[in-house]
Amino acid sequence: MPAPTLLSCLAAMLLAGAGRAQGQGDVAAIWNDPVFQKQFIAGYGINADIEPRVTPDEVALLEKIRPLMADDLPKAEATLRKQMKPDCSAILDFTLGGIQFQQDRMVEALDSYQKAVAKFPSFRRAWRNLGLIHVHDGRYDQAISAFTRMIELGGGDAYSFGLLGFAYASRPDYQAAEAAYRNALLLQPENTEWRLGLTRCVFRQEKFEDAAALLDGLIERYPDKTDFWLLQAQTFLGMQQPLRAAENLEAVDRLGQASADSLHTLGDIYLSENLMDLAASAYRRAVDADASQPLARPLRAAEALAARGALTQARQVAARVHEVWDQRMEEADRRRLLKLEARLSMAEGDDSAGTAAVLAEIVQLDPLDGEALMLLGQHYARLDEPDRAIFYYERAASLEAFEVNARIRHAQVLVSMGRHGDAVPLLRRAQEVRPRDDVARYLEQVERMARAQR
Repeated sequence: MPAPTLLSCLAAMLLAGAGRAQGQGDVAAIWNDPVFQKQFIAGYGINADIEPRVTPDEVALLEKIRPLMADDLPKAEATLRKQMKPDCSAILDFTLGGIQFQQDRMVEALDSYQKAVAKFPSFRRAWRNLGLIHVHDGRYDQAISAFTRMIELGGGDAYSFGLLGFAYASRPDYQAAEAAYRNALLLQPENTEWRLGLTRCVFRQEKFEDAAALLDGLIERYPDKTDFWLLQAQTFLGMQQPLRAAENLEAVDRLGQASADSLHTLGDIYLSENLMDLAASAYRRAVDADASQPLARPLRAAEALAARGALTQARQVAARVHEVWDQRMEEADRRRLLKLEARLSMAEGDDSAGTAAVLAEIVQLDPLDGEALMLLGQHYARLDEPDRAIFYYERAASLEAFEVNARIRHAQVLVSMGRHGDAVPLLRRAQEVRPRDDVARYLEQVERMARAQR
């Protein structure tokens, strides 16, 4: 597999699970922020230059309920409602909405704020609070409309820009979200939620250098936060710097927070960099990390090592799989592991009767196991038992997925026996099914030798 494709796959694996659930956690963190709550409560005042006018009686009413709003919201609401009239100032509707908001009665609060902006369309604070409620309830398009209207009217605080960024990112519109988060961060440079939101936005736009730099700051501030190390590992993979990603994944393991997925990804990185001992170590740790994980990925890891010629390391991983899964392995997985071990033995030059017996047992359990048939053919070809090798190659050739390779191997056995003319039809059939340049050249050589024998 070409390196860029592999790295893209690794990044995708790491990214899995970092979506909407994380975003909802971000909103909850913002909602519970004491600074946010303090600013919200402080927003009950009146800015006479840009906000609805109030009568002297309404001012007196607001002054009367202000003390109650600190410790008796139901009484404050009852007192306010008793004095409100349909044509009262939008300030009263806004205040009522705030009281309802603080009691988590979002539907009623939304209605009060909508009445406020209907009476006074340039009421910035009411538009802001409408945006807050829409984000809280997951109505992101309406939130964007409310926050942008507030900004058009000259407003804009860190929380409004930050939640606007969150709303854009949820659409998803990462370019607009990035701009909103940058404004929020400008006003609140120490706010982790805005920095993390910005990081995700630039990452999604594949601005990996920006994301890595932002994460440097987050990791320095929160060195025990596993998510930041993992997200930066993704950025390094996106930057085609797999060994820097590996450093992050090793750091996660040292923190005691590595998962089977992150360790498998670490092993894949080392494998792609031809660091076979490190790859085997990571794969063994992945096996130990979660004994309940599906067996398919550890088996694939051992097979990948074997395919790259790392026979010792492949055996190490296979041995660990035996230790962990031997008593509860599915029959299909057991056959797959036995075939891998047979291939390793043959690659190491061990063509013992024991290897053949294992493969024969697999074929007895599943007569259509083409891989085992091919391995038996190779086994007997190496032992110079051509008739038995041909027997297994012919059986494998009856299976569509193995026909081409089986016919080529069969032809090679015939050539070794000097039967060039018999080998030619097998090679021609293989070329008909799946043309290959190397087989075409081999076919030409065999045809020349067959003609020379006539």
